[in-house]
Amino acid sequence: MGQTVTKKQRPVHLDLRTIRQPVAAIASILHRVSGVITLFALAILLWLLSYSLSSEAGFLKVVDIVDGFFVWFILWGILTALAYHIVGGIRHMIMDLGYCSELETGALSAKVALGVTAFLSVLAGIMVW
Repeated sequence: MGQTVTKKQRPVHLDLRTIRQPVAAIASILHRVSGVITLFALAILLWLLSYSLSSEAGFLKVVDIVDGFFVWFILWGILTALAYHIVGGIRHMIMDLGYCSELETGALSAKVALGVTAFLSVLAGIMVW
């Protein structure tokens, strides 16, 4: 009953911009973000597909929607997110098998995943335009 509780010294203000994350952590966060982007993009793309298959007028409306630089840019972003999610997923599966799970090899595999995604993103940009 007579115990005194001492307050731990914790930072009052933690500035997240000053914390430097390792490349493996950034790759993991980006994998989750790309998964969310892919989920919402899939819903929109399925809606566009359904609308385009509903009738000839629906198809022409979808063609009008998709025919524009802004929409092509969004499609390129969707393809890039999907590519990163696939590459990051393969990276995580390889790590689950016990390979590249050490700190150095994990950082290297994250850099390789980012590099492969950059290449696939450029390839998708060439294909979209």
